[in-house]
Amino acid sequence: MGVRIRQADERDRDQVVRILDEAFHNDPVSSWVFPDEEHRRAVHGKFLGVFADITLAGGRIDILEDGTAAALWLPVPAGAPEGDGGTPALMRETADPGNERAELIGRLTGAVHPHDRAHEYLLMIGVSPERQGEGIGEALITEVLEQCDRDGVPAYLEASSERSRGLYERLGFTFMGRTVDLPDGPSMWPMWREPHPV
Repeated sequence: MGVRIRQADERDRDQVVRILDEAFHNDPVSSWVFPDEEHRRAVHGKFLGVFADITLAGGRIDILEDGTAAALWLPVPAGAPEGDGGTPALMRETADPGNERAELIGRLTGAVHPHDRAHEYLLMIGVSPERQGEGIGEALITEVLEQCDRDGVPAYLEASSERSRGLYERLGFTFMGRTVDLPDGPSMWPMWREPHPV
């Protein structure tokens, strides 16, 4: 698929947040964190802005030049994480201080995130609703996965829907065997991808 991709920088922050906000507005996990749609409309972008800021500071954001999709990648070193235990609280504080789910989601996914090997973490990928189903998501993350293969580095993510899980399986990710079950809400599927031989 002929898509033009570039790496985002601070100037693209608001556009990245807009893409993610549109892409995840009706996502099962976002709908669980912010069940009231009107309230979600008001705070969802602030919540997703935390992810954009973390990735701009320490990772890589790939964005389609037409502004319809973005993928957020973080390099994760081997060993127990240092200093990021406050991220879930920051998510809640920034977006919706009275909503414990805005923090709980980060704590639950953090509890199952593997740390025994260095890997690339696909924190989030969003495609504008009008462009979903066109193969853009696959095209957007293939470059990083190919680099992982060349470098011998695995990759990790949490799929937030059955549909996205299917996409990731086609790209070589496998379900790690234990879902993240949100209380009275949907499940997420932690997925791991070993580097493929080049």
